[in-house]
Amino acid sequence: SGEVVRIMYVHVPSAWLAYLAFGVTMLASAMYLWKHDLAWDRRAHASAEVGVFFTGLAIGLGMIWGKPTWGVWWTWDARLTLTAIMFFVYLGYLALRRTTDDLDVRANRAAILGVLAIVQVPLVHFSVVLWRALHQPPTILRPEGPDMDAAMVVTLLIAVVSFTVMYVAMMVKRIELARLEDSILIAEQTNAGPTAGEAVVAPDVGRGV
Repeated sequence: SGEVVRIMYVHVPSAWLAYLAFGVTMLASAMYLWKHDLAWDRRAHASAEVGVFFTGLAIGLGMIWGKPTWGVWWTWDARLTLTAIMFFVYLGYLALRRTTDDLDVRANRAAILGVLAIVQVPLVHFSVVLWRALHQPPTILRPEGPDMDAAMVVTLLIAVVSFTVMYVAMMVKRIELARLEDSILIAEQTNAGPTAGEAVVAPDVGRGV
């Protein structure tokens, strides 16, 4: 209520991007397991990083909204608890990727988790219907139509579209960075660079001074 409701225009798009990002991670992970093309692994990795960022943002904004609304920063509501679990599972996904420098082994491990972890997204989304608690039920995607003023709905949709465009821009940059990181790792593993002392040659003693 009041001015705090304006948080919704960032909180909801952040949650939407988390769903979108983790959905893309699942699809890209499945494509890697099928094609074994590291380009799909890089897409899954990039999308997971973006998703973790926006999940954390959604949680933080939700806490700011919750304090004046519920009187507490955090409560073990089903939606909040499941969102926190999802956040830490995908942090684990990112940590798993750092357990080995073998690109194929890393990609296989991450892809399996990337596919399995998507089950959390529908659980988080429908938690307010399955378990009625403090968090408000859906106000837009309802069978009987949105329970919001039309101007608020339009503003929220503009925010969602804007955040989606931002997601695409972030993905393009992060995938390119991931490609460069993989190239450096491959170069280090194959010793593609010059060996120390390679430029040193033995003196020609056959010639006089």
